[in-house]
Amino acid sequence: MKNNIGFRAWYYFRTGWSVYFAFIFAAINTLTVTYFLAIDNYPILKEIFPSFLHYIVIVIMVGIPFLILIGYAHFKRTASFKAEADINMEANPHWKRILQNTEVLLPSYVALLELVLKLSKNEKLSADEVSQISNLKNNLDEHIKGRKI
Repeated sequence: MKNNIGFRAWYYFRTGWSVYFAFIFAAINTLTVTYFLAIDNYPILKEIFPSFLHYIVIVIMVGIPFLILIGYAHFKRTASFKAEADINMEANPHWKRILQNTEVLLPSYVALLELVLKLSKNEKLSADEVSQISNLKNNLDEHIKGRKI
């Protein structure tokens, strides 16, 4: 996996750029441009924000809680995050494989636990239970043969 160091470095670079550098740079740029091109030229707004520092403090006090609420709504109250998660699941073959494996393994775990409980009570397995185990094994074998990324 680690032999593709160039692509890994590119991914880390893009993450560092977009999440940290570009975010901070965009915030500073937006504050500077809006103050010196809009507020500084209008006396009414200049009374509300007498200096650039006042503007930054007020925007931070109002903006951060507002943006937190928007982020919360994005994850918890709207369908947009679910759509993003669905798209990521559909597009990423690794997540798709994990889901497929989970769908196959959970019933297997339940069946194995039932068998372990029965055997721990020194009970014999019926022919039907042995048949279920055989079917479960065959299903797992088919899943292993048919899986791909």
